[in-house]
Amino acid sequence: MPGKTEQTATDLSRRHFLDGAAAALFLAVTPRALAAPAASVVAVRLWPSHAYTRITIESTAPLTFSHFSLKDPERLVVDMEGVDLNNTLQSLATKAGVDDPYIQKMRAARNKPGVVRLVVDLKSAVTPQVFTLTPVGEYRHRLVVDLYPAGQADSLLAFLGEKESAVKAFEPPPEPGKVASKPETAPAADKAEPAKLKVDRLTTIVLDPGHGGEDPGAVGASGSYEKNVVLAIARKLKAQLEEMPNVRVILTRDGDYFVPLHMRVRKARAVRADLFVSIHADAFIRPDARGSSVFVLSEKGASSTAAKWLADNQNKADLIGGVKFNTKDKYLAHTLMDLTQTATINDSLKLGKVMLSELGGVNRLHKNGVEQAGFAVLKAPDIPSILIETAFISNPQEEKKLLDPAYQQKMAQALTRGIHKYLAKAPVSNNARMAMR
Repeated sequence: MPGKTEQTATDLSRRHFLDGAAAALFLAVTPRALAAPAASVVAVRLWPSHAYTRITIESTAPLTFSHFSLKDPERLVVDMEGVDLNNTLQSLATKAGVDDPYIQKMRAARNKPGVVRLVVDLKSAVTPQVFTLTPVGEYRHRLVVDLYPAGQADSLLAFLGEKESAVKAFEPPPEPGKVASKPETAPAADKAEPAKLKVDRLTTIVLDPGHGGEDPGAVGASGSYEKNVVLAIARKLKAQLEEMPNVRVILTRDGDYFVPLHMRVRKARAVRADLFVSIHADAFIRPDARGSSVFVLSEKGASSTAAKWLADNQNKADLIGGVKFNTKDKYLAHTLMDLTQTATINDSLKLGKVMLSELGGVNRLHKNGVEQAGFAVLKAPDIPSILIETAFISNPQEEKKLLDPAYQQKMAQALTRGIHKYLAKAPVSNNARMAMR
């Protein structure tokens, strides 16, 4: 008969064996019980534009993905692992409209166990960017598919428009009613007579409607979005400014799509802008806050606690809108670093004061002076830049005014007068082009 110690060891060994066998049986019978729960898609969104089209798939957990392109016909395939195929994901098939510049149609289906395949039928070849975003604000995990025009060496060209825009941006447009053409060769007898050209200064103004696409900006009391209001005002302002002689106006976005902050600055510099005006509609924690404000960049710090709070919130636009940052982008690092640009800030302050005076005739001013803070979108070192908060969209009374087309027109008229007065007194900018015709 075995001793007590030997019996105890035998019992322990038998118990460990039985425990291990039971665990193995449990795992074999219920493998999904201990597996990580599948991600559930809670929203899908599509943001078409000529600059690029964005597809966003929002889920309860991060998605593992792979993607590849197919030819004849052009298609993009995105495989998503660990996600259930539900009605929300399948609704992507209904999102693409006939006017989408790049997408013909989309479809999602289960490719193999645990993998859902998204197939995007394309109208032409594209350069895709596929990446994930971590939760921020009200958004959960996001898988983003950006479709850029194929053949673009620089994504900035996509935002400038057609491939030729990088060249055309520096050339004056032809006079109304005239078609630009190649100059004819003059007869030999005429070569002795130098051509007489009328020379004017062409002033370029870049208007920057804030937010867009995935980034709605501030949300009004009735649910209206800042991005829509400021785009409407910017379009009206553009139309009015273009009535001024020798003025060209460019929008950083002319639709509901997201443009990263640094890309807005790069676009202004690429077209050698003389002025940069970013247009917004405020929100604050108190619904009774009201009034219009003008901000310029600060080298040292914010001029008030409210200014710092606003700048911090505006600078989060890239996180909300969703940017695939490239750490090798030296231009981005240069643009968003603290810059010594005293002369440009002084010109910005002059522009801001004139604009604030004109805004006071349309709406109550939140502050009587121009405020300063570290807005990333104002960091062009050589362009006078201001950020205008047209009103507090979080204030129900001001939201109602901001949604009124007649009020938007008055706001645009005030901004036009301010810009006109500034240009009438401002010295000729180093950025001004010679427009010869």
